[in-house]
Amino acid sequence: MFSSLAFSQSETTYTIDNTKSTFTWVGKKPTGEHTGTVKFSSGNAIFNKNNLTAGTFEMDMSSIECTDLTGEYKDKLVGHLKSEDFFSTDKFKTATLKITKAVFLKDSKTKNNYEITADLTIKGISHSITFAAMVFINENGEMITNAEFDIDRTLYDIKFMSLKFFSEIGDKFIEDKFNVRIRLVGAKK
Repeated sequence: MFSSLAFSQSETTYTIDNTKSTFTWVGKKPTGEHTGTVKFSSGNAIFNKNNLTAGTFEMDMSSIECTDLTGEYKDKLVGHLKSEDFFSTDKFKTATLKITKAVFLKDSKTKNNYEITADLTIKGISHSITFAAMVFINENGEMITNAEFDIDRTLYDIKFMSLKFFSEIGDKFIEDKFNVRIRLVGAKK
């Protein structure tokens, strides 16, 4: 981890465009799944000689939405996700992802060209996560990042209907891990 960076002339900062960047999620249970989004409120990625070296991205947790339901059912689920059973958005308005290490995989045979380690903070609780990502600068000079990974909600004190904590609930449980897909689009600062 690092607390500060010495900026040299070879470093470039890309600020994400909140209107083009997306954060989508999928939560699963035995009877199906729900999908949704969260909006980014800010974010910067730092490159040194065209290699990603750091970045911090903030999500507005009060913007959480459900995309597979409508009407009353959607409103109930979103309200529940914002409650203390899940993300406590009245107390914890943001979540952050801070890159602590980015390793360029020059010999990667997959679409992902970086292994990223980051501190993910949800509800004021931080844990280190590692995931693969595709990071590149497109022909318009925009930074594009695509990543997909799972988050174990129970590590962030989100225990509602988890078999790990409520073994008597049988098949009414909600999976501990939810999947997220992130697409970041940024321009030079």
